[in-house]
Order: sequence, then structure tokens, then C-alpha cells
Amino acid sequence: MNSHRPLIAHVVFALRVGGLENGVVNLINRIPQDRFRHVIICITDYSDFSRRIRRDDVEIHALHKQAGKDPGWYLRLWRLLRQLRPDIVHTRNLATLEAQFIAFLAGVPGRVHGEHGWDMYDLGGANRKYRLLRRIIRPFVQRFIPLSAELHHYLSSHIGVPDSKITRICNGVDTERFRCQRGERKFPFAPVDTQDILIGSVGRMELVKDPLNLVDAFVYLVDRSPALRERVRLVMIGGGSLYDKAVARLRERGLSDRVWLPGHRDDIADILRILDIFVLPSRAEGISNTILEAMASCLPVVATRVGGNSDLVEDGRNAILVKAADSIMLAEALSRYIMDPVLRREHGKHSRARVESLFSIHGMVEKYMAVYDALSHHGKASAY
Repeated sequence: MNSHRPLIAHVVFALRVGGLENGVVNLINRIPQDRFRHVIICITDYSDFSRRIRRDDVEIHALHKQAGKDPGWYLRLWRLLRQLRPDIVHTRNLATLEAQFIAFLAGVPGRVHGEHGWDMYDLGGANRKYRLLRRIIRPFVQRFIPLSAELHHYLSSHIGVPDSKITRICNGVDTERFRCQRGERKFPFAPVDTQDILIGSVGRMELVKDPLNLVDAFVYLVDRSPALRERVRLVMIGGGSLYDKAVARLRERGLSDRVWLPGHRDDIADILRILDIFVLPSRAEGISNTILEAMASCLPVVATRVGGNSDLVEDGRNAILVKAADSIMLAEALSRYIMDPVLRREHGKHSRARVESLFSIHGMVEKYMAVYDALSHHGKASAY
């Protein structure tokens, strides 16, 4: 195999379960092996999530940055980059942005930074300290890749990145793995009647994803209508710091037999095929992989009107968008779908059609390879 294939060093904060990390793994798995080599550098550490990488030539390095201030990781990264000599360093999100300067000092010729979305400490990119950091690092980045229109606008208007240095690339979804075929409807605590409505969500149990908003909406929904209490069930996939609170709140309301919160799962495609409605109650988003996966699975979507969600769905055609952190509005949107099976089916069909036309994983991979090709050929140009 050609040993002169360009080497891309993907820098992530940690390689664990998450949408950003899933996107990195999907990209590496799908880029033709004869085009690029890859290495993953974790600022902190990695988990067995790394086993999802299907290539056996991808090295993973952990810098073991400690919580809080740990300037030693800068030196460890510089030494590693000098050893690996990658053609391109591709960092992702604010937590890895400073690695761009280290890559510049280490002489890496191609430097790419992806903006995937916000966290609670920097909603909308409004934090002044982090906005200043982005402006300071900006000259050392040769290509910015925002995933959503909101992020593109932010980089252009607030950070001063010229459009000539921005390539917007939306996530893509595997439409073979995530498909419309309905699965066998099993539920851990009781048989699922054919008339039961399964509402489902997939996401980390952290404040930025606002799982308690969905819990409160579900409680409001079933408390308002005893008939719905017997028809509606809730599935919430994912773990995190708010998991115990979510379980306790549902238990307090006597709903433990109507919900399933199994924590992290690897069979998301199978779970989506048993749902009737998909929900994403986040307070901030970039481009949600789980929304795309739900759409590919022919599901109607209820989501908050934040970040890139409106880039993915069409409000009123395959989804209902609602205000963030408003559990009553979320419950009312769910109720519309629960009470109207025809609407659910029609919106589900539009979800699949929209994914097939706009969000193929093949198209995503081609766009990333075009960026890598351009930088590997011209990456020795000055950062300025």
C-alpha cells in the first residue's frame, strides 16, 4: 500500500460515546484506505468506544490532560506531532482549539478546525473569554469546517473568519443501517400493545441535552390525560450526570413501568425501529447525528429550535420545532403526533426522503476528502 498517503491527525478531547466522536469514527471508517492514513490524538483519554474503528492501521494516543490547568499537555502534544509528522491536524470544537497553535509550532503544514456545536459554558459562543481565544487562534487555522448555518454565521460575523477559509459540511447518515423497516416491539417491563405509542430520545444525560425537560414533558402529558397514561411509553437512551435525577423523577410520579432508561446502548438502529416519535430536547446543538438517524428510520421529529436543528428538519413537514427548556410546549408537540397517526406516517416519510436527498454519508465523506486533498497539496502555504 502507498506509504506516501497523507497522514491526518484527528485531535479530540476524548474518544468516548458522543455525536462528535461518532462522526470522527464514521469518517475514518468510510474514507478509502488507499487515500489517507489516520491517527487519533485524545487530549484526555479514550474508552472501548474506540473499537468501533474498523481499520487496523489507526493508532490512538492519549495525552492524559488533568482536570483544570495542566500546561504539560501542550509539550506532550508538540513532541507527539514532531514524532508523527502528520500532513494535516484536524481539531474539533473549543476544547481542542489550542492544539492548532501547537500544530503550527510543530511545523504541521495543514491545519483544519471543525465547529460541531456549543456546550453549556459557551452557549451560542457568547462567552467573551472563549470568543477572544477563537480570534487569537484564527490566523493559525487554514480551514474552518462548521457543521451548521448558525456556526458558519458565528465564525464569519463574530470571529472574523473570511468565507474563503470556511467550508460548511453537514453530517451524513448511514441509510442502510438506519432504515424504515419496523422492528419487533419489545419493552423491558411489559408487552407493547400495537396501539401503544413509543416516544424515544437518544443523547447524553447532561444539561446541554436537557433530558429533564423531556421527563417533565412526559409527566405533564400523562398527568393531563389518564387515557394517554395507558397508551404512551418513554424510551431515553444515554447516560450521564443527570441520569439518576431522571430516573428518580419518573419513579416519584409512579411512571417506572411506562419508561425505559437503560443508559448507553450500542443497538440504536434497532431501538429507533420500534419508536413512533423521536424527541431531542437540547438547549444547544450543532448538527445532531441522532436526528439524522431518526429521520433515516422514518420517524417524525420533535426538537428544540436551537443550533443546526432547523438545518436538518422542516418544521411542519417532517418535524415540530419548539422553544428550548419549555416542557409544556414540548408536551403539546408530542400530543399532536400521539393523537394523529396519519401525521406521524406522513412526516416519517418526509424524514426519510429528506435524508436521502440532502444528508447522505457518501456526500459528507467526499466533502471532507476534498478539504484534505486541497490542504495536503497546498498545506505548506503560510498560516497568514
